[in-house]
Amino acid sequence: MTGFPRYAIYYAAGRDSALSRFGAELLGYDAYTGDELRFPQQALHAASDWREVSADPRKYGFHATLKAPMALAPGKTEAELLAACEAFAGKTRPIPAIRPMVDAISGFIAVIPAEPVEALQQLAADCVREFDPFRAALTAEDRARRKPEKLSERQRDYLDRWGYPYVMEEFRFHMTLTGRLDAERRGPILQMLRARFAALGIETLAVDRIALFKQEDAKARFRIIGEWALVR
Repeated sequence: MTGFPRYAIYYAAGRDSALSRFGAELLGYDAYTGDELRFPQQALHAASDWREVSADPRKYGFHATLKAPMALAPGKTEAELLAACEAFAGKTRPIPAIRPMVDAISGFIAVIPAEPVEALQQLAADCVREFDPFRAALTAEDRARRKPEKLSERQRDYLDRWGYPYVMEEFRFHMTLTGRLDAERRGPILQMLRARFAALGIETLAVDRIALFKQEDAKARFRIIGEWALVR
């Protein structure tokens, strides 16, 4: 069984940003504070069961995955991981900028880039590689939970090498807003989410920071325990 606590390196938009408020309100949870939030009335009108619709992403907080959740490898400590995050953020690199949009991806709805951005793919690949020494080895149970029989050969190889199948060429930046939805349900929910997102007026989004999220145990939600701006 997966060890705890678990840690993940995610992109989060910043505590006081309009994008963070947008995501936190829709999920009903603020990963910066740990607070429960009321759902927007628009969301409840679009789906009376919005609490269930948003249940899966609520557990993780509003984010985009850069290094997937992991238990720490033997001998590694939280303090060392925090220091590694600070060191990673302090390395000069191109800051990815995307044109964000709300769309369906693999059956759920998320904020995604309108087109691929090479610097973003590189940032995610760097995170996967540089933080991998902190990752505890994948257990047989964890591997089975990923349903490797349904993955492509390359995804299975990545699962075994990096503990997560959707890395490197398989990586797709997304900030999830719903769980998986049947096609017939997606229409009105997607329309509502696009309207709320459009009201923010975000034409360009700089992926200019990383955050360390922590999950204390299997029933806990992820909380942000550190955040660092990337150096240009």
